[in-house]
Amino acid sequence: MFAPTNAAFDKLPAGTVNTLLLPENKQRLSTILAYHVVSGRLLASDLQDGQQLTTVEGETLTVGRNGNVVVVRDVRGGTATITISNVLSRNGVTHVIDTVLMPTK
Repeated sequence: MFAPTNAAFDKLPAGTVNTLLLPENKQRLSTILAYHVVSGRLLASDLQDGQQLTTVEGETLTVGRNGNVVVVRDVRGGTATITISNVLSRNGVTHVIDTVLMPTK
């Protein structure tokens, strides 16, 4: 899972978060959240430059790697840097990112 920080959500255009929280936008919010989840248990060391990851939402993310810096690119060309990697939990691995990733749908 790639988890955006509060600061990442603050980067979105003004009003975006409030709009997504409206009942009529529940599906859009669910789609965006599912786009941040990849099945499996991927540690930062497993992420390779150019690797394509299929999200639970169905679209892909592309990994970019320069040494220890790992960047994830969404289908729209936006990028998020992993700022904290390998937060282990029972149900998977979380990587904290600095930008919200956006699917095309």
